[in-house]
Amino acid sequence: MRSTGLSGPFGAPGAEPRPDWDDLRYFLEVARTQRVSAAALRLGVDHTTVSRRVRALEQALGTLLFDKSRNAGFALTPEGQQLLVYAEQMETALQSACEQVAGLGQTLSGHVRIGSTEAFGTYFVTPVLSRFQREYPAIDFDVLPVPRFVSLSKREADLAITIERPQRGPYVCSKLCDYRLQLYATPGYLARYGDVKTFADLVGRRFISYVNELTFSNELRYLEDIVPGGNVVLRSTSVIAQYQAALQGEALAILPCFMAAQDPRLVPLLVEDVVVTRSFWIYCHEELRTLKRITVLWDYLRDAAQRNDALLQGTAGQLQLV
Repeated sequence: MRSTGLSGPFGAPGAEPRPDWDDLRYFLEVARTQRVSAAALRLGVDHTTVSRRVRALEQALGTLLFDKSRNAGFALTPEGQQLLVYAEQMETALQSACEQVAGLGQTLSGHVRIGSTEAFGTYFVTPVLSRFQREYPAIDFDVLPVPRFVSLSKREADLAITIERPQRGPYVCSKLCDYRLQLYATPGYLARYGDVKTFADLVGRRFISYVNELTFSNELRYLEDIVPGGNVVLRSTSVIAQYQAALQGEALAILPCFMAAQDPRLVPLLVEDVVVTRSFWIYCHEELRTLKRITVLWDYLRDAAQRNDALLQGTAGQLQLV
């Protein structure tokens, strides 16, 4: 029978539940993944272990923490939602305490997972992190360069870089940088199909773009603004796939300068006329922002973006790592 609610991290008034603190780790992973199997994979244990530990926590607290269904997976009950707040605070406090104690007389260490847009994560964040690890070799990373938004609420990542500022949530957010996109073609394309000097030269051209109904942000729908009704012959949810298609020399594509400007096989077209500017935002849970490794990484990424403003704007063709 479900209790009426939790008044604190460990149960109702008058009750003296004695949960195993370690069970909270299992609870957190199931809450974030909504699947016992996914939580087990992240924890490196068998799924039966996860189920057993969650049941033990529920019994200790005298309440159901999850509504379980075959289709929806493990959805938090109101009591589970309440416990999640406390559990995440405890997790962050423990991380901070361990960092402070371990940091006495030692270099920074720990693990950070970064979620980023696909191209920026691949062509900017990853090489920048590789250089960062020279200075902080005891910090290891997971990098998630994906063509979608990463969910911090499910703790898919500790730090996120995206093209839209989060509208709500317990996050610390800052603008990381502006970046520019330009229209690109290969020299071979221009030799076969003619140069592009004016907008009039775009009439009848073939283009590469996103799958409109599958774009994860309206910020990506820039081709229609530049060439309304353009003849799009290849669409992809992946900007890296679009980049690879453009390299084949059969169509034009609007690509981020930080990616395309580093490739001499591509030539920017109508540089003064096609001006597409977007922004990257960096954010994390407000509790994580106090961790030293997050603070140092946050500042490093901001410095790297400032140092590479010319590449981000398309006026340079090489990433500066020093």
